[in-house]
Amino acid sequence: MGIRFSTISLLFLCLFSWTSFPTTEAYDALDPTGNITIKWDIISWTADGYVAVVSIFNFQQYRHIQAPGWQLGWSWYKKEVIWSMVGAQATEQGDCSKFKGNIPHCCKKTPTVVDLLPGTPYNQQISNCCRGGVISSWAQDPATAVSSFQISVGQSGTTNTTVRAPRNVTLKAPGPGYTCGPAKVVPPTKFISNDKRRKTQAMLTWNMTCTYSQFLAQKTPTCCVSLSAFYNKTIVPCPTCSCGCQNGTCVDPKIASVVPALSGKNNLQPLLQCTQHMCPIRVHWHVKTNYKEYWRVKVTITNFNYNMNYSQWNLVVQHPNFDNITQLFSFNYKPLSPYSGINDTAMLWGIKFYNDFLSQAGPIGNVQSELLFQKDPSTFTFEKGWAFPRRIYFNGDNCVMPPPDSYPWLPNAASNFATSTFIILLITFFSVLILM
Repeated sequence: MGIRFSTISLLFLCLFSWTSFPTTEAYDALDPTGNITIKWDIISWTADGYVAVVSIFNFQQYRHIQAPGWQLGWSWYKKEVIWSMVGAQATEQGDCSKFKGNIPHCCKKTPTVVDLLPGTPYNQQISNCCRGGVISSWAQDPATAVSSFQISVGQSGTTNTTVRAPRNVTLKAPGPGYTCGPAKVVPPTKFISNDKRRKTQAMLTWNMTCTYSQFLAQKTPTCCVSLSAFYNKTIVPCPTCSCGCQNGTCVDPKIASVVPALSGKNNLQPLLQCTQHMCPIRVHWHVKTNYKEYWRVKVTITNFNYNMNYSQWNLVVQHPNFDNITQLFSFNYKPLSPYSGINDTAMLWGIKFYNDFLSQAGPIGNVQSELLFQKDPSTFTFEKGWAFPRRIYFNGDNCVMPPPDSYPWLPNAASNFATSTFIILLITFFSVLILM
């Protein structure tokens, strides 16, 4: 009996470790073609270099770039300098002491560029700039899933054969996690005039592709999932130490009222409320009601981070009944079907100006909605945890799920187990009496 129990425990442990923790690879099964593409279009030549439009396209379905925004860096191949920029700026000028008269915008060998803030004067803007580095995910809002700036480069080549692409491209969005490949020459980008009657094209176009890895972004998970159901009084919490364990740097909820509110700027260093899971975000899935032909779920997202407001947040949930969802209340919804014929994944996000902003930890640091599903008699059941999600992502990061053996069970399952145990005890008792 002891050997059998150890084997079962080992199987549960393996299943838990496989499904609960995020993978370390850049490949995402729910968004297999998702990436960020940086397009570098040289639109004209100058006396000692060129003018280019650089565009950052977010082709990821549900992973966006939130405040404080993206930072783009690279290394120059030769001794290039940045004469001027429109729609962005280099964070440091560097040593430009050898220049007389006309001083470059940046002379660093490895510049870092950031987007300009909203409210920038119009003569310093170009299309798709000046949103503070915030870029929406492709599924949420394709119109704002791109950011652009114009750059004038000097001391470089002045022809397609003498100019060189930037190397060692880095993208922080806003922290680490992205790995960018080398620049590749692609067919020149074509531009359509405002009146739609003329097309022009870039002199030369380079593409650089960046992919995301949650393992590179942070050493520990950033969210966890708790579960409950109307048919069981047990509330299954997030696993203990899901995102780390208490080490004395968290905030006791009893004194949380003295924590100052954010001054409008997010801090990448989290300041968490003391919890047994120590995750910045908890997603709670509650099976609320059972109807004859429908069933209802309540989803609550709670922020435990005092240093972060989440703008344009999103949630990705995998459950087989999303192929028959009937209604959502106060959330936007879009199906994600990376594989034809399978519709079991949904992307949820807040309604603009209503609940698309998840405030820092505190009384208003949560958003919630209810989902109504229609039952499919051939598959629907409350048994064996079927009503709970298979996987949940918050802002593109995989959340830690509770182990499957801890899910709320149906009462009849528990009663059957108790009855079976009682019968076994009775048989054992009478067998002992007969032997005596």
